[in-house]
Amino acid sequence: MPSADSALLPPIVLTFAASDPTGGAGIQADLLTLASMGCHPLSVITALTVQDTAGVESILTIDADWVADQARTLLEDMPVAAFKIGMLGSAEVVSVIAEIVADYPDIPLVLDPVLASGRGDQFAGEDTVDAMIELLLPQTTLLTPNSLEARRLAQDDDIEDDNPDLAECAQRLLDTGCEYVLVTGTHEHTPQVVNILYGADGVIRSDRWDRLPGSYHGSGCTLASAIAANLANGLDIADAVHDAQEYTWQALSAGFRPGMGQFIPDRFFWARGEEAQNA
Repeated sequence: MPSADSALLPPIVLTFAASDPTGGAGIQADLLTLASMGCHPLSVITALTVQDTAGVESILTIDADWVADQARTLLEDMPVAAFKIGMLGSAEVVSVIAEIVADYPDIPLVLDPVLASGRGDQFAGEDTVDAMIELLLPQTTLLTPNSLEARRLAQDDDIEDDNPDLAECAQRLLDTGCEYVLVTGTHEHTPQVVNILYGADGVIRSDRWDRLPGSYHGSGCTLASAIAANLANGLDIADAVHDAQEYTWQALSAGFRPGMGQFIPDRFFWARGEEAQNA
């Protein structure tokens, strides 16, 4: 009989995200990343999508009660070491997830605010964004927006011609109650990708990565899931963020293009490397 000793369990991470049938992003990207980094992933599906590597054709949001039932059933059965949240689909889904995670305040929560696809397909209306800011950000350990998402989430409609820089965006997001904000620079026109981690006292770390050629599907999901895995494995926030960036850059560098659209990160690049060395 397998042992039920919790000390022998791999860290368990529960991810809330939409299904991506390409395996490039969404729940599939989370599962691959978490498993690659030594965690046992649990999954709650928030939406179904019709998409390929070029873009998203349609989205079917899962009923909020179904989302809640998926999560509650898992959490009553297994101990979770970290939460990771991706695309949510509706304000109602945001609300039920916020209620659920509020019951587990000591479990770190990594929120990847997926607002649009790489092609620009919109995933979140203003009501969903408002619900995220009001209900989820105050419970978030680490928010991982790219620069476009950071600007949208931090936009203040009461300020005319509001155009804050990324540091100001990060501060506004911290002011909502989240503990840390990692703003990623993939969408900025810089020679290198610059990712900056902010906390209550300002910049905690700034990391620069060689900008890779091509367009990648699921890089944000990979990074956020890798951070959640590191937190579940006991790393502090600064080390969790750095090691997850290293993992993500390696996965992107080893990425492949299985279809006619974007490249997909190879989350098991390390296993492929061992196979090549042993060939």
